[in-house]
Amino acid sequence: MSRPFEASIYLATTGLNRKIVNYSKGQVIFHQGDPAGTVLYIQTGSVKITVNSSSGKEAVIALLGPGNFFGEGCIAGRPVRVATATAMGPTSVLEIKKSEMIRVIHQEHEFADRFVTYMLKRNVRIEEDLVDQLFNSSEKRLARALLLIARYGNEEKAEKIVAHVSQETLAEMIGTTRGRVSFFMNKFRKLGFIKYNGGLQVNDSLLRVILHD
Repeated sequence: MSRPFEASIYLATTGLNRKIVNYSKGQVIFHQGDPAGTVLYIQTGSVKITVNSSSGKEAVIALLGPGNFFGEGCIAGRPVRVATATAMGPTSVLEIKKSEMIRVIHQEHEFADRFVTYMLKRNVRIEEDLVDQLFNSSEKRLARALLLIARYGNEEKAEKIVAHVSQETLAEMIGTTRGRVSFFMNKFRKLGFIKYNGGLQVNDSLLRVILHD
């Protein structure tokens, strides 16, 4: 008798047309323009997604953590990667071939529900990011970015020491200069919203910056 399908086990193990690949800090998982033939799922670590313009300017469009999918454009018929994915630290990724991803979505309802739920949440996040860029100040955008980063892997924890994210990366994420990021980070630290204690610790009190008009 075959074992019942469990999405959590499927995403944690290797199998036909799927494998686990480990990356070191700074290692590129795929480049913008590479052929797209796999969907990837982060088991541990974090991944930075960036896009380069024709003039060579780079923008950070997402920081992803455990439980996030990326590279799913291939199952919608996209032939090449439209962004570059880079490991921000030691990272373990499950690579699922396009044909296998389509099969498991069609045949396993538990997996399909999990994937669709993730994609819906990400679409909401993209809409929120757009509103953030259009209407919020750079100070509020930075506060929101820090709070989002601090929730990777454990949304219930009130505060967390997060992996190192450079001020250059933060500046690219929110569309401002490194100098502005440095100014606001110092301000947040003096107000007790963040602190450096073996890493960057982000406190829930940082929400006051977003809520304050």
